[in-house]
Amino acid sequence: MPIKKEINTHAPLLKDIAYEKIKESILEEAYEPGSFLSERELIENLQMSKTPIKSALVRLETEGFVTVSSKQGIIVNPLSIERIIDIYNLRIAIESYVCEQITGKLLDSHIKKIEDNLDRTKQCVDNLDVKGFANLDRDFHLLLYEICGNQEIYKVLFNYQDHLIRITLKHLRKDPYRMKRFFEEHIQLTEQLKSGSLDCVITIKNHMQKSKEALLY
Repeated sequence: MPIKKEINTHAPLLKDIAYEKIKESILEEAYEPGSFLSERELIENLQMSKTPIKSALVRLETEGFVTVSSKQGIIVNPLSIERIIDIYNLRIAIESYVCEQITGKLLDSHIKKIEDNLDRTKQCVDNLDVKGFANLDRDFHLLLYEICGNQEIYKVLFNYQDHLIRITLKHLRKDPYRMKRFFEEHIQLTEQLKSGSLDCVITIKNHMQKSKEALLY
């Protein structure tokens, strides 16, 4: 009786690997905003065939990271001023509501998750680890949405998570010492949420507004 070969259904597909690798290069600006890429270059760099790379590019174009043009090739989309303003205005509105809803209602399990995030963020600040900080900054805000329990809010902001990392990295490349200010604001916000203070709404608005202005000016 022939032995059936097991198929690893959990192994990532080549198109997903291509997507993650290209996106990572865009986030870290190995592929600079406004630059042109070619399929041939991606095939050589990733050591893959054309098919998974085409699939990855379709997904990246849908998410706004690239534009694929039959005439110009593949263009890495820069973060436009309009998009930065739109994303931050959305965050100010949503995160103000989230903080208002959860202040004074944190469970011990919530506080443990937030404090664990802050401990790891402190290490990134001390080591000037910009990439690690950007990921933990995103996780901190996603934790607040998760605690709020509104799945629609969580889904909206989750869909922006990679663009949020890209924006944060853009911030910190200009001045990595901003990590310390962002971190201190996270600590202030956490203390207000633990105590039930509605000042948390002012803190999150100022946090977002200052971040937006730093990028624009």
